[in-house]
Amino acid sequence: MRSTEVVIIGAGAAGLMCALTAAGRGRKVMLIDHANKAGKKILMSGGGRCNFTNMYTEPANFLSHNAHFCKSALARYTQWDFIGLVAKHGVPYHEKKLGQLFCDNKSSDILGMLLDECIQTGVSLHLDTSIQEIARLDSGYQLQTTLGELRCESLVIATGGLSIPTLGATGFGYQVARQFGHELLPTRAGLVPFTITDQLKALCTELSGTSVDCVASCNGQSFRENLLFTHRGLSGPAILQISSYWEPGDTVEINLLPDHDAHTWLQQQQVERPNSELKTLLGEIFTKKMATLLADTWFASKPMKQYTHAEVADIAQKLSSWQLVPAGTEGYRTAEVTLGGVDTREVSSKTMESLKSPGLYFIGEVLDVTGHLGGFNFQWAWASGYAAAQYV
Repeated sequence: MRSTEVVIIGAGAAGLMCALTAAGRGRKVMLIDHANKAGKKILMSGGGRCNFTNMYTEPANFLSHNAHFCKSALARYTQWDFIGLVAKHGVPYHEKKLGQLFCDNKSSDILGMLLDECIQTGVSLHLDTSIQEIARLDSGYQLQTTLGELRCESLVIATGGLSIPTLGATGFGYQVARQFGHELLPTRAGLVPFTITDQLKALCTELSGTSVDCVASCNGQSFRENLLFTHRGLSGPAILQISSYWEPGDTVEINLLPDHDAHTWLQQQQVERPNSELKTLLGEIFTKKMATLLADTWFASKPMKQYTHAEVADIAQKLSSWQLVPAGTEGYRTAEVTLGGVDTREVSSKTMESLKSPGLYFIGEVLDVTGHLGGFNFQWAWASGYAAAQYV
């Protein structure tokens, strides 16, 4: 039987950060993952360029039933701390927009950096390793694994959520939490495209691949970003962001003319360009195809002078406050994150240690903390992993 001080289950962003930091403190760390490769989600993130943090990270960028929980960890390991690590390793990066930092080259630069740090600090990494059973000892934990029996003083669960099962996501972390008496808050897919099944489906299919700047709103939250029409419904950053606030049956409101007061603009066009058709005017803002489809499908396009005041008001209303009820989302298959998870009221915000089972820690996405799109979820992984590593 092997004995070590710290066992971390899950070699993703949070697990790697916790491992290298704890080992850097002189702790004997074993990092285990059932996958054949560490950091698979890191590799595919940001279109292969890894949006590794956001310069504007603050607690307001996170959803949780316990809004204060993330504050302590985020304050102790900030975006600037991680940027410092990236700079130390000479990884070239750039800001894409809205504070989002991406690798100039590939995501593997970030993964390579974390693995190098693990090697330098003496982390013992074991891939292709499954865990059959975990038992609590008088002090520490005993694990039955494909490596044989392991014992440790501190056990860290960094197994992530349910999103993107093709990369190896499972509910293992939730099972462990339940086993040791933790409440789980209902989980659902977050940062995920909407599916549309009503008469709008034809419009989405027809416009598949078309992107447009908009403001998407739901349940008191709004995001200004691009919307992307797909064969299945709606995607793009604005939709992914608002999906985390949407519940089945809720209405989503989309302003397709965020730079205009739609009613004033249309009235102005009616005066200045009375002979121009609506689709011609919309074609100056949207793609020609989208302008034509919207004008013909929604309004019956004709010269501006032929619309009544009521019709102009109706067109403005539809363009600035398009109301739709998605049929659902694409689910965990394409979701970037999992909402819900281990209830943070039963975990120390300072140490990430279970308040139910001493020596057991939860970090990263397995907890009920979910960031907005744009590098925030990685920053939570780094910060929570670092916080736990100070105490394991």
